[in-house]
Parts: sequence; C-alpha cells; structure tokens
Amino acid sequence: MALKIYTKTGDLGKTSLIGGTKVPKSNLRIETYGTTDELNSYIGLVSDLVEDMPSKIILKEIQDRLFTIGSSLACDPDKEPLMKIPDLKETDIVLLENEIDRMNEVLPPMKFFILPGGHITVSNTHVARCICRRAERLCVNMQEHGLFIDALVIKYINRLSDYLFVLSRYVAHLLQVEEVAWKPRING
Repeated sequence: MALKIYTKTGDLGKTSLIGGTKVPKSNLRIETYGTTDELNSYIGLVSDLVEDMPSKIILKEIQDRLFTIGSSLACDPDKEPLMKIPDLKETDIVLLENEIDRMNEVLPPMKFFILPGGHITVSNTHVARCICRRAERLCVNMQEHGLFIDALVIKYINRLSDYLFVLSRYVAHLLQVEEVAWKPRING
C-alpha cells in the first residue's frame, strides 16, 4: 500500500520537527528550512538549464548538501544528538571555493556591477543566488534569536551565494552572452 501524502496533522497550523516536537508553521526554523528547500528546487532548475557538465555535477553535489542542511534545520536540536543526521563538512565549503576559483580563471575581471539578465539560464542563476541570500539571512536570524544552528551551515550558505554569482557570470561566458552592466542614472 502506498503512503498517503496528506496526514491532516498540519490543518491547524502546526507541524513536527524531526524528533516529534510540534511547532507553529510560522516558526523561524520552519521558515529557514522551507527557504532552503526552495533554494534546492531552484538549483535543480538551474542544473536543468546549464549545459556545462562539470557545473551540473557540482550543482547535484550542492543539492545533496542542501538536503543535509534542510535535515539539520528540520531537526529538534535537543533530540538531534540521538539521531543519525548527515553532517556538513569544511571540505564542502572548500569544494565551492575551488569551483569559484576554477570559473574565475576564465572570466574577465569585473569592472562594473552586473544586472541579472541576458539569458534565461543567467537570470535563473541570479534568482537562485537571491534565494540563497534570503536563506542566509534566515540562518543568521535563527542564530541571533538563540536557536541552534551549526555555524558551518551559515558559512556554507554564504559561500554558496558567492558560487552562484560566479556561476551566473561563468554561464554567460560559456553562452557568449554579454553581461548587463548597471549604469546608474545620475541626476545633474
């Protein structure tokens, strides 16, 4: 028999963390892992749009790490030590930094601020970057409110937004799409 996707337990605005603790669906922890899930979905879209195989492989790795982060965020921190939740590692951040460096080797130096656009893949990569920044703000908000969050999660999400910015430039380079320079309007 197939599992039912609906449980009706959330009909009153509550949900359970991994470990069974019930919290309101508006809980900051729920908002944070929901945004991480949104980011993961958007990275799946970016992966579907990107044609560069090395980038696709890294994007799949990132999706796996985001699932790890989501699991950590969805877990009741008081009960997590008793469970086998996968961990993020410093090497996950090093992988992002190495990829940023690899892509930057072929990119021209930035001489202006870049507007998202020029190609649907570039634009969607920028949207993923913006969602990533929102996830980062929510993680920091959790930390500021005394909710447990592994410091490595904040570091990874920060580096991931950098990676997504460079990936947007790299994709534009591979597609031979000119980056859209921001030309501020100056009143005078």
